[in-house]
Amino acid sequence: MRFWIFTLLLGVTSLSFAAQRDILPIEQARRVWPVAQGLTAPESLRPCCAFGYDLQVRAVGVPIPVYQIGNVLTLSTLGHHRYNDSALGAVKNIVGLSEEGNGLIYTHRGGFIDIAHVRDTADHTFYLFTQIYSRLGQDWRFFYSEELGVRRIQLHAFNPPASMPERYTVAAWLAGHLAFQLAQWHEIAQWYGFQSVPGFSEEISAFSPEDLYSNLLGARLAINVILHGHARSVESYNAAMEKALYKAMVQLGAVSKAETEKKFREVDGDWWNSKRRVPDKFLVLNRNYDLSENRYPTPVPFEKAKPYRLVVPVTVAGVTLSQIGELQIHTGSDMRGLKAPERFYLPSQFSALAEQAKYADQIQLQQMKK
Repeated sequence: MRFWIFTLLLGVTSLSFAAQRDILPIEQARRVWPVAQGLTAPESLRPCCAFGYDLQVRAVGVPIPVYQIGNVLTLSTLGHHRYNDSALGAVKNIVGLSEEGNGLIYTHRGGFIDIAHVRDTADHTFYLFTQIYSRLGQDWRFFYSEELGVRRIQLHAFNPPASMPERYTVAAWLAGHLAFQLAQWHEIAQWYGFQSVPGFSEEISAFSPEDLYSNLLGARLAINVILHGHARSVESYNAAMEKALYKAMVQLGAVSKAETEKKFREVDGDWWNSKRRVPDKFLVLNRNYDLSENRYPTPVPFEKAKPYRLVVPVTVAGVTLSQIGELQIHTGSDMRGLKAPERFYLPSQFSALAEQAKYADQIQLQQMKK
C-alpha cells in the first residue's frame, strides 16, 4: 500500500521530481539471490501497436470501415505483468482477455512508449539471466526460434569476477544486453520480410520511432528487478516488474489518454498518416534506425521536458559485455529479402542492415511524394 500511495503522490510532481534524480540508476547486486530454475522461454512476442491511435484496418486489400484499433494506455490501464511463457498469453492479448495492458502511452521524458515492447524485452532479460547465471564464464550456446534467420545466443569463455555478487551483476547486465540484441534483430527482421503470421506483413512496425527505446527500457527495468533479488520465481518477477513499470511511467511523466491522443494528432502527417490503414507500411512516416544501447527517445516536436537517456554500460565489474556474449543469426529456412550470411550475422553488422533499410525507405518516400 505504501508503494501505491508513494507513486500516486509522485505522479503529481513527476516531472520536477524525475529531473532531480536518476530514474534508472546503474545498479549492482549487494548479495547473491536465488534464481528461478526450469523457465520456459518467452513463447511469442506480444501483439504490438502500429504508431498512431484509433487505427483503421484493411484485410486482404479490402478496407474494414467499422473496425479500429484503439491502442492508447494510461497509468490506470497498465494492468498486471505476466511473464510470457505461453502462446495462450499472446492469444489473450489479441482478444482483450489478458490481465496486462499493452498499447502506447506518451511520456514527457521518454516520448511515446510501446508497453508491449517494454514487457517483451523485460521477459527475455529475465529468461536469459536464468540461463546465463550458472554458466557465466563458460563457452555455451543455445537457440531461439527463427526470425528470418536462426537466432543463437553464444556465450564465450572468460574468467568471471571472484566476487559472487559481481558475477550475479555481470550476468544480469549481460542478459539485458543480449535481450536488447534480440529486439534489434526483430526490427531488422520485420523490415526484411519476417512474418510471425504467414501472409501478414510486419513492415509497418519495423523501426517505428518508439520501438527500441521501449525495448531498452524493458531491459533496464528487468535488470534492476533482478539485481534487487526478484528473479527467484516467476511470481516474484511479475510482481516486481508491475511495480517497476508503473513507477518508471510516473517518473517519465506519463500523461492521460486525451493528452496521448493530442500528441498523436500533433505529429499526424509527420510521424504517421491517419488516412492510411493497417498494415500499410507508410502509415508510419518517421522511423528510428538507431540501434544504440545508449539512447534518448526519438525527439518529439513541442516537448519541453528534458528527455531521459537510457544506457547499458559497455563494461560491468571490469568485464566488457560484448566480449563475453553475443546474438548470432544463422541462415534460416526462408530469409525473405535478406541475403543469407556466409556464416552468421553478428551484432556488429546490424547497423549496416538498418542503414540499408533507412536508405531504401527514404527513396520510396521521395517517390511517393512525386
